[in-house]
Amino acid sequence: MEAERVRMDIASSNLANANSVDPETKQPYRRKVPVFEAILKSDGKVPLDEVRVKEIAYDNSPFREKYDPSNPLADKSGYVKLPNVDPVKEMVDMISAMRTYEANLTAFNTHKNMLTSSLEILRV
Repeated sequence: MEAERVRMDIASSNLANANSVDPETKQPYRRKVPVFEAILKSDGKVPLDEVRVKEIAYDNSPFREKYDPSNPLADKSGYVKLPNVDPVKEMVDMISAMRTYEANLTAFNTHKNMLTSSLEILRV
């Protein structure tokens, strides 16, 4: 659930900066992507799988370019570099992360309810 929360945060950050350019360096915002890793833990009885965010990397895909010679950030050819963020892709990623988070929460609550029911059966 923590990994999906980070995934949603990164997607929302990318969306917020979809048109951002640093005026000092004249460099556009570079899209961030989470890198996940699977971890196998064992409590001595049952092996437990866990997914964590290993790192937050930068997407090295090329920046978008827009022809706008009147823009002060334009290069000699009249093109302005824009962030490599695709808003549609970010929205799809955010919805996917939200659905996965909800599914994990439902599984957690179902497990908790099963344990509670088992304790009530044993109490009787």
